[in-house]
Amino acid sequence: MSSGTGNYDFLTFEAKWQKYWLEHKTFRTPQPGKPDFDAAKPKLYVLDMFPYPSGVGLHVGHPLGYIATDIYTRYMRMRGFNVLHPMGYDAFGLPAEQYAVEHGVPPRETTEKNIANMRDQLRRLGMGYDWDREIATTEVSYYRWTQWIFLQLYNSWYDPAVDAARPIAELIHKLEQEHLVVNFDGRVVPAQGQGLQEWYGLPPGTQRWAELSPEQRRTVLDQHRLAYLDEVPVNWCPALGTVLANEEVTNEGRSDRGNHPVYRRPLRQWMLRITKYADRLERDLGRVNWPEAIKLMQRNWIGRSEGAEVDFALADDEEETIRVYTTRPDTLFGATYMVLAPEHPLVAKITTEENRRAVEDYVAVARNKTELDRTAETKEKTGVFTGAHAINPVNSERIPIWVADYVLMGYGTGAIMAVPAHDTRDFEFAQKFNLPIIQVVKPLGDEDWQGYVGEGTAVNSGAFDGLPTAEFKKKITEWLEENELGKGTVNYKLRDWLFSRQRYWGEPFPIVHDAETDEIFALDESELPVELPAIDDYRPQASEDPNAPPAPPLGRATEWVKVRGYVTDTGSVKLLRSGQSPPDGVQVRAFRRELNTMPQWAGSCWYYLRYLDNRNEQRFAAREVERYWMAPKQDNESGGVDLYVGGAEHAVLHLLYSRFWHKVLYDLGHVSSPEPFGRLFNQGYIQAYAYQDARGMYVDIRDVEEQGEGKNARYVRKSNGEALTRSLGKMGKSLKNAVAPDDICHEFGTDTLRVYEMYMGPLEASKPWSTRDIVGMSRFLHNVWRRFVTEDGALRIDDAPADEAMHRLQHKTVKRVTLDLKDLRFNTAIAALIEMLNALKVERVPRAVAETFVQLLSPIAPHLSEELWQRMCGPKWKDSIAAESWPDYEEAMCIDAEIEIPVQINGKVRSRITLPAAVAGDVKQMEQVALADERITRELSGKTVRKVVCIPQRMVNIVAG
Repeated sequence: MSSGTGNYDFLTFEAKWQKYWLEHKTFRTPQPGKPDFDAAKPKLYVLDMFPYPSGVGLHVGHPLGYIATDIYTRYMRMRGFNVLHPMGYDAFGLPAEQYAVEHGVPPRETTEKNIANMRDQLRRLGMGYDWDREIATTEVSYYRWTQWIFLQLYNSWYDPAVDAARPIAELIHKLEQEHLVVNFDGRVVPAQGQGLQEWYGLPPGTQRWAELSPEQRRTVLDQHRLAYLDEVPVNWCPALGTVLANEEVTNEGRSDRGNHPVYRRPLRQWMLRITKYADRLERDLGRVNWPEAIKLMQRNWIGRSEGAEVDFALADDEEETIRVYTTRPDTLFGATYMVLAPEHPLVAKITTEENRRAVEDYVAVARNKTELDRTAETKEKTGVFTGAHAINPVNSERIPIWVADYVLMGYGTGAIMAVPAHDTRDFEFAQKFNLPIIQVVKPLGDEDWQGYVGEGTAVNSGAFDGLPTAEFKKKITEWLEENELGKGTVNYKLRDWLFSRQRYWGEPFPIVHDAETDEIFALDESELPVELPAIDDYRPQASEDPNAPPAPPLGRATEWVKVRGYVTDTGSVKLLRSGQSPPDGVQVRAFRRELNTMPQWAGSCWYYLRYLDNRNEQRFAAREVERYWMAPKQDNESGGVDLYVGGAEHAVLHLLYSRFWHKVLYDLGHVSSPEPFGRLFNQGYIQAYAYQDARGMYVDIRDVEEQGEGKNARYVRKSNGEALTRSLGKMGKSLKNAVAPDDICHEFGTDTLRVYEMYMGPLEASKPWSTRDIVGMSRFLHNVWRRFVTEDGALRIDDAPADEAMHRLQHKTVKRVTLDLKDLRFNTAIAALIEMLNALKVERVPRAVAETFVQLLSPIAPHLSEELWQRMCGPKWKDSIAAESWPDYEEAMCIDAEIEIPVQINGKVRSRITLPAAVAGDVKQMEQVALADERITRELSGKTVRKVVCIPQRMVNIVAG
């Protein structure tokens, strides 16, 4: 390619301006309190969901959202906003570690290399990030604050009296003052008389704090901490040597990474008490400007339901009860059997001797099944009878108690009352095992009552017969409460967050265990960061034995694991380094560090906060800085990031976990907004065609040749001519259809890639990639260059004023592009620019019009615009076009003085009439002018006009025959 000054030498221009932006920190964001900060400017915080730095880097599908936010922030910066638009890398976690294991390179080395490659790719795409704010979750200076947030969780409890997290020290104070006492199950409850127990006495079954031993006190506190250790059933993958979240397990019960078998087994794990926030997480969705589909997904995941807890007494031991939760207490009369989850603690106790072997065998099998496998609707129902019976509290009927794996211990109480007439799963189970089916709901219509799950009227329900479902629910709940057989309650599907992994590449926990007693202690904040030690063998201890004990890789760092220290007055531990003496009077103890690491979600839960003040060593962000960027403008607003853009696949986990952490920090006074992300936008996917051979194996798109066109097109492998089949799907490595942005940028230019991806369709829609179609956008940018620059490099502009038509075109285009960019309608903004360029059919474009066009184009195609702007400014050029103000428009100039209106006869355009804009809105005058038009008069000769339809300013249609 020639590098003459008159040619559109995009490679030279793009390298030039990318270097300029980086060296001059063009997109650096002024910070509150700094000399260059302008408090009069409105703020705008725009954020992309940061990428995982994979070894293969970005393909052209990844930057879709990044390009969109870059255009938007460039536009808003020119509109006078103080814009924060940062970028970072979500670099801890299983994928990075697996990649390192597969390639035999330490994960830190591969991660740093991948980050460097991705940074170069993003800069090559012309992204206007404030690179001074770049972060990576693997940096010690970053995860030091991830560990600090964990300590906030560990040292807090959820106080129902204020519906918020409070320091654990406040719980201790309330217990010491006897405002709270300890229940028989270790839970705290309000005391009668609030500290006046001497006169009022204790509630039945409770104890004073002073009566508890140190061990009992620790147990009580641990039962209330927001971060706690517990033995829970988990998805254990012995081949990967770690626990997996439900979302990391396929429907076939295998790991989504590596396709290894996954088993259910109980393990002692760190948990976060997200369930305490279930109501607020559900309720506060009403405060945020998010897509309704995403809100619905979160509501479904949280799974709030209203119903009743009901106690069923055992037939042979009425002192023992089984509590169930049901959303349909109106169907109690139809409960013909009960089902316990295999993990329910009563299973072993109530099972009769003659049934014990069958029950134990069944429980053993169920223990190794994943929850997805157990609850799949297509799964055949299985179960076994315990030999025990319960008493239905509403009719005193004896009903059998079964064990079945479709009941989960983690939801409700781990036991259900089975109403086969009106529950699909119960119906299938009852049919298989010949259990009674009794109708208790009469459908509202003509539907069959068997398996009917909707509302209706009560039948076979004693004194409640004839009541509509809603009224029956209310009355039966009141009856249960009056008879002390149950109570109305709210339940959630949401479960506490499993927060530990048995892997190397993650954040170490700021936790130590007493070497002798295994007692748990949080490290003092002064001990942070707890740095991840370098070890030679970071691979997990893989095994084929599902019962093999976990062996986290951190256990191999023996010198790091074993530490000495002492417990402070606040209960935290300070460590002693080699040769360091303890304070007088303290007991030195031996400790061992926690060997598990945090999951990948930990670093992504709060990264939006670190961008605010990423070099602050005293706090995750200075208070005044956090308030400036995150605080709500009004009391009823959510505050937080002003625009968060990313894929809908993060609807539940990342977004829900971030909201949980943020709310804890909000309750504790560390952040000023109740929500982390005020507005969320989900971009669509760039899809791509994938090609498969006769064996179903995917073929690299570089080895595919298209022969023929349209319906006659066929696809063959270049190397051997083998016929291939084509399908449309996501772009990615596994389908061998990924297109590298570097290749497109080199062949067509970065600006062409940016314009093409935005012009493909609405941002929120998914659309297929076609390298062949990108040529059209390349041609558009070349035409822009040629419109304003001659072959010898001279400008095709002059200082003469524009005529009225061009002046109106200028204002109309400014309005269209302004409104489109504001609403993220980038495809229509580009269409407006193409129309304007096509209308500039003059030898020399008026300077004001040319400069306006380039300013409008600059957020979308910044490199070309920068080069044109510098040349247009000549010696007066001082800085990037990004520092210029956005062009204004006059509303009056956007209204055409005259409007051309098509005139149809029987639906076919036969002529066009030109009317003053004021007249074009008057249907009578439109009709008169249309009928008087010479061509229309000629077309209507010999015909009868039956009807004239006029659409103001748009069209006239004459119906004639």
